[in-house]
Amino acid sequence: MALLAVAVLPAAAQDNGVINVNTATEAQISAFPGLAPLAATIVAKRPYASPTAFDAVLAAGNIAPEQRKLIYTRLWAPLNLNTSTLEDIMLIPGMSRRMADEFREYKPYRSIGQFRYEIGKYVSKAEVARLEQYVFVPPR
Repeated sequence: MALLAVAVLPAAAQDNGVINVNTATEAQISAFPGLAPLAATIVAKRPYASPTAFDAVLAAGNIAPEQRKLIYTRLWAPLNLNTSTLEDIMLIPGMSRRMADEFREYKPYRSIGQFRYEIGKYVSKAEVARLEQYVFVPPR
């Protein structure tokens, strides 16, 4: 059941320009450069419980690391702030080790509002909004 929640909860990510790979259509995935041959496989392996699970599928499909970084700016497997690993967090586009450590420092998150507040101590509201596209806090 937890995996199903991952597939459905972060739908807001799509509203901000980042498409949730767990809910994207095969046609949406195929539109990304280099992903057309993998689109059916990407859909078949859903849901992705973490960004690293999605990254592994792209890596197995011979998508180069630099290309994956570009893909993640628009297509992403939402990250559960309470169960994410450092490796998951570091896949967020533009993430630094320092900021990843801040993400981890405040676990467990009670709400996305707590994420906004805590991370807002370090970056602008615009950057918090950008980062929020990649994360979610599951309901309690």
